[in-house]
Amino acid sequence: MKITFLGTGTSQGIPIIGSTHPVCLSKDSRDKRLRVSILIEWSNYKYVIDCGPDFRYQMLRAKCQRIDGIIFTHEHSDHVLGFDDIRPFYFRQGDIPIYAHKRVFKALKKRFDYVFATKNKYPGAPTVLMNRIKNKPFVLQDLTVVTIKGMHDGLQVFGFRFNDFAYLTDMKTVKDREVEKLKGVKILVVNALRIEPHRSHFNLEEALNFIKRVNPDKAYLTHISHLLGFHEEVEKTLPENVFLAYDELQITI
Repeated sequence: MKITFLGTGTSQGIPIIGSTHPVCLSKDSRDKRLRVSILIEWSNYKYVIDCGPDFRYQMLRAKCQRIDGIIFTHEHSDHVLGFDDIRPFYFRQGDIPIYAHKRVFKALKKRFDYVFATKNKYPGAPTVLMNRIKNKPFVLQDLTVVTIKGMHDGLQVFGFRFNDFAYLTDMKTVKDREVEKLKGVKILVVNALRIEPHRSHFNLEEALNFIKRVNPDKAYLTHISHLLGFHEEVEKTLPENVFLAYDELQITI
């Protein structure tokens, strides 16, 4: 299984438009972060988790010519606004499977009503195959995916476990029974927004405490803002099995 970090930034990305914050001015490519998303590949399959505003460029940068589907963690703009850019995949492949909570489908239908039109549909609009996710395992091809339910302030979001790999973003609280689903995972990805506490995201301390609860072999931090600090400096302070993810990083399990 191969994971490509398409984006590791928070909702505004890094650099933020017009910002003169030192991290936004960094020359280190690892400090330049598109909106958060990953590409996960196994056997001959390719799935994307979330498609935010940078989706088009992320697909070009990753030289991704085909996807077997998109899995959504939740419906916030930085996770769905690239939805229209699935059109090239649709034109080549046909209907695109998408996987999401029923609430996410409702939001997508409101924002991208033309995709879901049943009458007089515009010929250039893509068509999707909706697969509703509940808080129980579901099957993608030859792999069973385990859902991890968490809270993003007052909004329920999903993380996902793919065998020995788990991906969680935009988490603030996760109940013990959900953490149990992660036991034995080898690689964990989890959000760490900044140093200071935040109402809807793990800060660095909370993310590290969560990693201790799960106890993976390795962990990677994502959904990072400029307020976490410079990549090079922050990584020196982390436990030996915890790393900052960065755009275009690839890991293999």
